[in-house]
Amino acid sequence: MKDQLIVIVLIVSVVSCEQQPNDVLVNNKPNILMIVADDHGKDGLGCYGNPIIQTPNIDGIANDGIMFNRAFCTTASCSASRSVILSGLHNHSNGQYGHQHNYSHFSSFDTIKSLPLLLSTGGYKTARIGKYHVAPESVYKFDLALKDKSGHRNSVEMADSCKRFIEQSSPFFLYFCSSDPHRGGGFATELDEKPDRFGNKQQGYEGIIDRIYDPDDVLVPEFLPDNNATRAEIAQYYQAISRLDQGVGRLIKYLKDAGKYDNTLIIYMSDNGMAFPGSKTNLYEPGIQLPLIVKMPYQLNSGSLSNYMISWTDIAPTLLEIAGVNDVNPSGFQGRSFLSVLNNPEYSNNKQQVFASHTFHEITMYYPMRVLREDRYKLIINFAYRLEYPFASDLYASRTWQSILNSSDQKLGGRSVKDYLYRPKMELYDVLEDPNELNNLASHPQFQEKLEEMVIEIKGFQEDTNDPWILKWEYE
Repeated sequence: MKDQLIVIVLIVSVVSCEQQPNDVLVNNKPNILMIVADDHGKDGLGCYGNPIIQTPNIDGIANDGIMFNRAFCTTASCSASRSVILSGLHNHSNGQYGHQHNYSHFSSFDTIKSLPLLLSTGGYKTARIGKYHVAPESVYKFDLALKDKSGHRNSVEMADSCKRFIEQSSPFFLYFCSSDPHRGGGFATELDEKPDRFGNKQQGYEGIIDRIYDPDDVLVPEFLPDNNATRAEIAQYYQAISRLDQGVGRLIKYLKDAGKYDNTLIIYMSDNGMAFPGSKTNLYEPGIQLPLIVKMPYQLNSGSLSNYMISWTDIAPTLLEIAGVNDVNPSGFQGRSFLSVLNNPEYSNNKQQVFASHTFHEITMYYPMRVLREDRYKLIINFAYRLEYPFASDLYASRTWQSILNSSDQKLGGRSVKDYLYRPKMELYDVLEDPNELNNLASHPQFQEKLEEMVIEIKGFQEDTNDPWILKWEYE
């Protein structure tokens, strides 16, 4: 299914210039705008170094704020990832093990206290628009569900639907969820290589200026094959991202028209990587290391780059601290606030690590993985390693994957199809020396001590987060 990108915008009232940023946020209730897009990786943004794609509005947020270079979702699947963002809990803890919709029918536990509920009790007016994709509604409850006639693809039209809410509500929390740049809309049979349309339409969308990309110009990530099929699909992917960027621009316009942009905190983030083999549904770096851009009100260090490691479990506690909702027990979250980093992009601590947990995408795609990502080393434990790695239907049908299956060498970047589909129980990588995660160190004698150390850490993480799959250690 579709996964999404997420942007959060917080708005703070004007205060004396003598106040420090932290004082401003603690003593005022900012408005919050969370913009969620689908399947957008770091590869598809100008501010993250892509000179081809046109994303001026998102790049503008980066120019005014802080860009995070090491930010990680905890699962590369949309429903599960969104539940983490909105709850501050790993999906195996909140119960949203996989997709919410249709036959998958996963749902969070009804005891979870979500971000929108906590903000609502803290005095916020809450609203959502676009792709929702979590359950039950009683847990992820918003005061309003704004109308969206575009099928979540025309983010400019969606922004227009939010204009009145932005102008009239204070403080507010707006959850804005585009379906771009997820795959969908059929195949472009009139084009060479017949790529997936990624929501693009020949007739276009009202209010959107289509940005058409030449497949010869796009940048092919190293984990994908550089062939005509992949390039054709990346060109469509770029087009969908540029459409989303125009919706972000319209939202920023409405904030400025309302006199609120200068007092707004913006967080731009994605729930998982691009919808290509090796990224989406995987816990390899392209699937989980994502864009995160934050613009603080009264920011003194705009245009900064932070290497602090952020987990999507950190989002809810950070926003609640900024919002001044202080009656929430911090032990109820599995993430931690990174407000200190927002105040000082050079802030660091001694133990930089994030955990990831994936179990399902669709209900037919069972493949439980637990991950520890440190500064240098990364361990992936594949609990169902005897199974063939399962494919999302849209990824399997993609021209990119089919071009790999029909090639003579059958390689996904530097990894063979066989190694991609049949994985070992332990995958240990030196991500500094081996960023493409091709050299598994788990069986090397000189890395056994490191492996054992990281296994103990993951077991501790499973215990601390009440992970049902910890039973795999005892019974298998």
